[in-house]
Amino acid sequence: MNDTDPVARSNHSTVDSSTRRLGAIALAGLLLFAMVAVTVQALRTDLHWQDMPLSFYLLNAYGHWLQAAYFALAIALISLGAGYYLALRGGRRSAAPGLLFACAGIGLCVTALAHSNLPGHAPTLEGFVHGTAAQTAFLCVTVAMLLQSWWLRTNPRWHPRFPFAFVLALMCFAAIWVDALWRGMPRGLEQRLVIVLILGWLGMAAVWLTKPPRDMSS
Repeated sequence: MNDTDPVARSNHSTVDSSTRRLGAIALAGLLLFAMVAVTVQALRTDLHWQDMPLSFYLLNAYGHWLQAAYFALAIALISLGAGYYLALRGGRRSAAPGLLFACAGIGLCVTALAHSNLPGHAPTLEGFVHGTAAQTAFLCVTVAMLLQSWWLRTNPRWHPRFPFAFVLALMCFAAIWVDALWRGMPRGLEQRLVIVLILGWLGMAAVWLTKPPRDMSS
């Protein structure tokens, strides 16, 4: 950015301010989801977290808390997508990661509202919708993470953060397929490990938005 150009300097400052706000919103949503999820699981002593998928905690006691947290996470994903679209100005960028983050957010909302199938009960259409929405959310968010990481390499300001972001996103993408195809550990524990990996990438990306790198040309 040319420091002698007050208009360019003002535009740069405005966009950075917007990305910081979106990053802060995303980070708040992620933290809220994590805190509520941990709290609800601690309160539900009738369920063993290592065996039970998170979806089961949406039912019965404290389920509404977790539903609200899913919606907060959806807002966080949408904010993250919008924030990075703004942040990657001055270089190549794509709306695809943002659209995938939005699709993942919609999938989370549907997952929160539709009850899952329960062991020992006949499968229901609502359970099918729940499962499909949950898998869609996992797939969309991890593909969005991969694409968003890949686009970081095209921007001089963000390129140094590309390698770590991409490798971690790749690990998350691989993890959802391991979770889907392998049953070598308790179902709940396996799912929690995947969720922690994904939340780790999302949290890192949100923090980066709140502290965007300096313009290397300034």
